[in-house]
Amino acid sequence: MEHNSNSQTESNVLNTELETLAPEETQNAPETTTPAAAQTEEPDYDATDFAAALASFDAEQAAEKEAAQSVMEEDKVVTGTVLKITDKHVVVDIGLKSEGLVPKEQVLDHTGESKVAVGDVIELVVEREEKEGGYLASYEKAQRLRLWDQLEKACEAKASVTGTVVSRVKGGLTIDIGVKAFLPGSQVEVRPVRNLDSYIGQPIEVRVIKLNKKRGNVVVSRKEILEEEQNALKEVTLQHLEEGSIVTGVVKNLTDYGAFVDLGGLDGLLHITDMSWGRLTHPRDLVQVGDEIQVKVLKFDKEKHRVSLGFKQLTPDPWLDAVERYPIGAHVKGRVLSVTDYGAFVELEQGIEGLVHVSEMTWSKRMKHPSKMVKPGDEVETIILAVNPNDRRISLGMKQLQENPWENLEDKYPAGTEVEGRVRNLTDFGAFIEIEDGIDGLVHVSNLSWTKRIKHPSEVLKKGEKVKAVVLGVEPENRRLSLGVKQLEPDVWDTFFAQHRTGDVVKGKVLRVAQFGAFVEIAEGVEGLCHVSEAVDALGHQTTLEPGTELEFKIVKMSPEEKKVGLSLRGIGEEASREEIESYKASAPSAKREKGDRRNDSGSSSSSTGTTLGDLLNWKKSEREEN
Repeated sequence: MEHNSNSQTESNVLNTELETLAPEETQNAPETTTPAAAQTEEPDYDATDFAAALASFDAEQAAEKEAAQSVMEEDKVVTGTVLKITDKHVVVDIGLKSEGLVPKEQVLDHTGESKVAVGDVIELVVEREEKEGGYLASYEKAQRLRLWDQLEKACEAKASVTGTVVSRVKGGLTIDIGVKAFLPGSQVEVRPVRNLDSYIGQPIEVRVIKLNKKRGNVVVSRKEILEEEQNALKEVTLQHLEEGSIVTGVVKNLTDYGAFVDLGGLDGLLHITDMSWGRLTHPRDLVQVGDEIQVKVLKFDKEKHRVSLGFKQLTPDPWLDAVERYPIGAHVKGRVLSVTDYGAFVELEQGIEGLVHVSEMTWSKRMKHPSKMVKPGDEVETIILAVNPNDRRISLGMKQLQENPWENLEDKYPAGTEVEGRVRNLTDFGAFIEIEDGIDGLVHVSNLSWTKRIKHPSEVLKKGEKVKAVVLGVEPENRRLSLGVKQLEPDVWDTFFAQHRTGDVVKGKVLRVAQFGAFVEIAEGVEGLCHVSEAVDALGHQTTLEPGTELEFKIVKMSPEEKKVGLSLRGIGEEASREEIESYKASAPSAKREKGDRRNDSGSSSSSTGTTLGDLLNWKKSEREEN
């Protein structure tokens, strides 16, 4: 033991001196150049000692190399002490001259904090020696190797392991179960998950479904565990579930048409129509994901495992006694739920809503859209107009709370009153004129003119213009007001009948011809009919009447009630006046004498009156032609 100690001491001294003094220089150095003190302090080395020192050095180098090769054996786990932690590495004393370098990211948790500290003894796998110095080591690989046997057993036994979700990667999540494992997105939940980020940092229970020791890959599933738990709960739920029962469940998912409720391993659909006796725009207005609610089983298909649920069925139907609670004429208040083109829906209570039709909002007809009067959320007062519990409808009114302008309209505008208003609308049958706010009167197309045949009111009136009219009649119960424009002027028929009598001769112009006769204008706006039987001359010859021809007619019939006048050409010749005869004689004596001579020569016994009448008609005809 003593010899070994001296050898080791001598070897250490030699090692320190070999770097500064070569062996040849030691042997050949003159003794006179070395001080006496130095000769007494420094040992005297011979060749044998130097050889021993070299041998010891070589042995140390070989041992170091062998130790390094030993720790770098494949998948060999070694221990080391953490010396320090830099920005990139964890420096670990692994028992060699050079330290082990572990990449820092391998020891960080999901929050970015280091899982090891200076002085900790950790396990790692030495992978290779770096050119710059030191040995590259893997903390993850050591952890993986230590856990590998446990993971293989867990995989074979389908046992669950607990880990923490570290990060989100392409296609799924990375979970730390002692080693980094991959959790595919399709294996996170029973149903697809949209937001995987919400799982980061959460501890979850998973099952190893695939592992590759050579590559160090581990794939886990959470879905398998959940499905097994769900199936176990499902069996229990199916044994107790029946139609009509009231059960407790948790809202799992919301859609536009309803909510899926977990009843314990079995999902049931709570349709939006079975959520509330009232109207919901979306299920989220009533429930949220995660809510625990009580529901009633409405329908249960045991073969297909389909369950229909109801929430509103837990409370009485408010429509059952709606007629008694909302009598017609009652004043009620409510909140506007929605506004449409045709009116506004008002909620009177939970499950009971009524419609205020646009026509029941105001007496005025100027309102273009219900949104001009109300908006969602408004508190309004209404009156019950009708209740139909079978169709679950209530008709409400708002204008009924205001004074009805039609009630006193007959006293305000008696027949014959002249009014002024603006043309609001034109139709094929007439024009609507607003004489005050909410009061429109109709001028029928027949009441626009006495004389013209008007096919459309646009021929006389324009939308928006101000016009005067006469009130013809008021019907408050039907909200009708009849107006006339032509009544502002005297009736041409009344004037004509007042100025003419049967037997009068009038001048007229043929307007149009029909098979039964001709219509003749005998005054502006006044037409008479000359029947075909009356369109003959004094001799009984048929006279052809052409449109545009102007002739004199005798009035043979008058009907003021029917506004009809009968005309005749026959009567003109029969009632030729004496003055006309005398006028004829004075203007055409030679013609009459010649005709008289011819009659005398032939011995005719006809009276002069008849001859004169025929000549008179011919004369008048020639005069008309000349004119």
